Amino acid sequence: MTSKGRQGGGRASRAPERGVIVLAGEDRNDCEILAALIRAHRPDLGAAAKLVRINDPVRLRRKSGPVLTAAVGALVGKARAKERQQQAELLGFVVHEDLDGYTDAQYDRIRNTLTAEFARQSPQSRTALALAAWESEGWLLLFPDAFPHVRPRWKVPAPLLDKDTGRVKGTKEELKLGLGLPVFRKSDGPAVARVRAPVFLSPCRSPTAPLWFLVWDLCEDEDARR
Repeated sequence: MTSKGRQGGGRASRAPERGVIVLAGEDRNDCEILAALIRAHRPDLGAAAKLVRINDPVRLRRKSGPVLTAAVGALVGKARAKERQQQAELLGFVVHEDLDGYTDAQYDRIRNTLTAEFARQSPQSRTALALAAWESEGWLLLFPDAFPHVRPRWKVPAPLLDKDTGRVKGTKEELKLGLGLPVFRKSDGPAVARVRAPVFLSPCRSPTAPLWFLVWDLCEDEDARR
């Protein structure tokens, strides 16, 4: 390197090689489920981007007005900080929260409110809302054949098969009671999600399941870039 190339005293900055997708959720298990599903449904994004997590838990559904504005602003700011930290383009921002309800008018109202607020505060970012109806474990019911690959004795009980997972109450408790031994734990969710990709990638059993809103968001965002 010439002396001119060394001017400034520091190392030459390295151009980013990959993008970054930032995940924000209620806890690490939820974000790991999201990461596995993104890699399965959008392998192009999984290959093009590093998936990183914001540690702060997401708590948006009960907020409104200036409080919601501040909370969304804080999350957007942390996503941008991750972009700078990784020295990579922010390709997507995926935000998860359990809504503890059904996919009904209330669900739609919360989703529309959050969508509008993220779009207002971060119009250049591609944000996907991964809003689980009751909880993220409901998404796993879309892939019942994955469970015995984690624990050979596990079998999803018949009453939970082919259900609209957006209308199954307390999925985690249903899995604890119905799968058999060993008892299902929240920390088992990411393992189930990872096993099912790509072997169990299949058409949606439940058209209103919130998981598919996430997939649609990612597809729409990618289409908009073309």
